[in-house]
Amino acid sequence: MGDETLGIILAGGRGERAKPLTLASADYIRSKALIPFVGRSVVEWLVESCRDQGIRRFYVIAQGAENHSQIKLVLGHGERFGVEIHYSRARLDRYNVGSGAATLHNLEQWDLTGRALVLPVDSVFEFDLRRLKDAHDAADAAVTVASVGRTPEEIAGKYGVMRTSPDGLVSGFVEKPTLDRVHRIFPETSLPSSVRTLPTNAGMYLVDCGRLRLAARNPEMIRLAQQRLDWGGDLLPWLVGRGLPVAAAPIDRLGDLGSIADYLATLGDVLGGRYRWMTRAMGEPTSTDPPYWIHESSLRTKDSVTGTTLAQKISEGSVVIGPAVRIGRNAEIGPGVKLRFSDIGDGVDVDEGARLSRTAIGDSAVVGPYARITDSYVGPMARVHSERDNPVRLVHSAIGEAADLRPGTRLSGVSVYPRLRVPAVTGLPTGTHLTSSDDILHWI
Repeated sequence: MGDETLGIILAGGRGERAKPLTLASADYIRSKALIPFVGRSVVEWLVESCRDQGIRRFYVIAQGAENHSQIKLVLGHGERFGVEIHYSRARLDRYNVGSGAATLHNLEQWDLTGRALVLPVDSVFEFDLRRLKDAHDAADAAVTVASVGRTPEEIAGKYGVMRTSPDGLVSGFVEKPTLDRVHRIFPETSLPSSVRTLPTNAGMYLVDCGRLRLAARNPEMIRLAQQRLDWGGDLLPWLVGRGLPVAAAPIDRLGDLGSIADYLATLGDVLGGRYRWMTRAMGEPTSTDPPYWIHESSLRTKDSVTGTTLAQKISEGSVVIGPAVRIGRNAEIGPGVKLRFSDIGDGVDVDEGARLSRTAIGDSAVVGPYARITDSYVGPMARVHSERDNPVRLVHSAIGEAADLRPGTRLSGVSVYPRLRVPAVTGLPTGTHLTSSDDILHWI
């Protein structure tokens, strides 16, 4: 179809790192594709951003009955988005042993040729498809890796680095090096005045489907794809090692959503305006100084204490909003509330005197009076029972869906799994995961 670019969405992952955000209950995990983010699921943001750059046909690689059905309930066949969406066949799930193997098997199954953009569902991107295509064509590449420049300190122990030649082709990979190793391999980065960044893999690939399908027929590749074949650790090094041209092209920004800490950092960047396309897609802000977005229904909603609307309270200064706040539909915000760098979902109650900073509150959650929540995630339907004389305090913590926290609870660096009832506990070690009632009994 001429210059058409297809979209291939790798949506089979289970979202283990993002627990409890991906959990509906202790034993029921949602697809990573459905992680709620700034009023939409991640996969919805992905489809819309690609659609706006001209991609009209998408192929979703899912895994397992729940994953297939969950994603299809959200995306359908693309009617709501004005695109066409196809899904991998469930009977072929056994071949999806790694992201690379899943891509190769499904390229063949769908009989795809031409150009496709392969995308993960645990990130949000700011990218220019035209720039990727230009780099891809200029290098005559089989694969062009979208890259993000990062400093050695950002890379150390967390990201893989690509070695690139002056013509933009990838010559090798260094997997999650230590800071010392970064400086040894790239000595120019250790100079005192150096502010150089190095290209890291963003997990997005522009591919020549036909050439990849030919490579997949190599006997060695067939054996690898029957075991475990991931894009970054296996497929790309194999292609480079066999002399197939793999290019690297920079994109503007990548926001990781794979862990709670990364999710909240990306949320702050999005609400702070660092993702231009998402900022435009959110619509006109309610205020530009400071910047924030509040749905009209929430501005009209009266709280149960004073009987005044949120718009009135903002006008008189009894509620302070912003910077970088989004409030969804039909939220009730009490007097004395202060919100900064936070996302408040639909139908949320934030009661009198609560203060939230760098925090996400899921749909229909309740945050009680005088709660103090910082750098945390509170899931849908969760209830934070806080009181003026016995407030709840959460720092760097994650509260799962429909969990219940009693007054006086104080958590720092703690994860609470869905539907647990947590009594007033304090002093839990950072890194604690409350996954069951037995875990709770251990600490009280």
